[in-house]
Amino acid sequence: MKKILCVVGTRPEAIKMAPVILALRSQPWADVSVLATGQHRQMLDQVLKFFGIVANHDLDVMQPNQGLNELTARLLVGAGQILEKDRPDVVLVQGDTTTVMAVAMASFYKQIPVGHVEAGLRTGDIFNPFPEEANRVIAGRLAHWHFAPTDRAKANLLKESIAPEKIEVTGNTVIDALLTIADQELEMGVDLPPHERLILVTAHRRENFGQPLREVCRSIRYLAKNNPHVCFLYPVHPNPNVKDVAEKILAGLGNVVLCKPLDYAPFVAAMKKACIIISDSGGVQEEAPALGKPVLVLRRETERPEAVANGTVKLVGTDFETIVAEAQLLLDNPAAYHAMARGVSPYGDGNASLRIVERLARDLL
Repeated sequence: MKKILCVVGTRPEAIKMAPVILALRSQPWADVSVLATGQHRQMLDQVLKFFGIVANHDLDVMQPNQGLNELTARLLVGAGQILEKDRPDVVLVQGDTTTVMAVAMASFYKQIPVGHVEAGLRTGDIFNPFPEEANRVIAGRLAHWHFAPTDRAKANLLKESIAPEKIEVTGNTVIDALLTIADQELEMGVDLPPHERLILVTAHRRENFGQPLREVCRSIRYLAKNNPHVCFLYPVHPNPNVKDVAEKILAGLGNVVLCKPLDYAPFVAAMKKACIIISDSGGVQEEAPALGKPVLVLRRETERPEAVANGTVKLVGTDFETIVAEAQLLLDNPAAYHAMARGVSPYGDGNASLRIVERLARDLL
C-alpha cells in the first residue's frame, strides 16, 4: 500500500481534488487520507460534504482578515506537523492557493514527493494574479509530478526546464466534477424576481479589493438600471472587503439579488440558468465554456488562455466602461452572443482524475 495525502484548503481546490480523491480510493494499492487546511472554512466544508469526503486532518487556519504572512506561517507549521506524524509516500496539492505553496514547501522540507494537480498555469506576471502566480511557480519548482491540464500548460513547464518525463497532460479535473452533476436537475435555492434573462456575477479575488471591486459593482448597478428585465445574481463572498462594497453599491435594486455563497450544486444550477457570467474566478473560466455560457473575466490577464483563444471567454478587466460595453453587446447582439456560447471546452473530457491515478500507479508500483 502507498500512503497518499491529498490536501485541500479552499472551495475550488476541493471541487477539483474531489474526483482525484474518489478515484484513488477505488484503487486497492492506495491508502488515501485527506488534509483540510480550512483556508476557506464554510465553503470548503460544503464541497467536501457534497462529495462525501471526510477530512482525516484539519488545520482550521481561517482567521478574520488574516494576512498572507500569518496564513503562510500557520500553514507551514501545521502541515509540517501532519507530515511528520503520517509520513505519506506522496502528497497531492491542487492549483495555486497559499495552501498549495505552503504544503509543497513543507513536503519539500520533509523530502516527500509532491504531485501538483493543475500544474503549469502561468500569466508571466508574478504580481498578477496576486499571490496565486507566485504560489504556483513556487509549487512548480518543488513538485515531482506535474499534472498539466492542457498542452499549453505543459509548454509553460517545459519553458521553465521541467523535465518532460515529469509532466503528464491530463485535462482539468474540474470537468470531471462538473460532468458528474451537470445533467441532473439542480436547484439554486434562491428566490429571484421575474426576469427574462439571468446574469451571474462572482467577484472576490484579492487583487480586486478596493477600487477595482467598486468599479465592478458600479458597472453591475448601471447595467441593472438599464436592463430592468435582466436579473443579476451575485453570490457574495463573506470577506468584508467584498461583502461591504457589494452591499453598499448594489443593495436596493429590484433586479439585483445578493445572496450568500452558493454550495457547489446550486452554483452549477446558477451557471446553467445564466445567459452570461461575469466573474474573476479561475474555475468559472473552465466550467462555463463546457456549459455553453459566455464569460466576461474581471481580470487584465489570465493563466487560462485556452478559452480566450477559442472565443468563449473574454478579458474585460475591472474598467467600468469596458464591462458595461461588453455585457451590453452580449445582451443586444445575438450574433456576438452565439459566437461565445458555443459549448466548446478546451479543458478536458472528464477523465483527468483517471489519468492522474494511472500515472501514479505506473511510477509507484
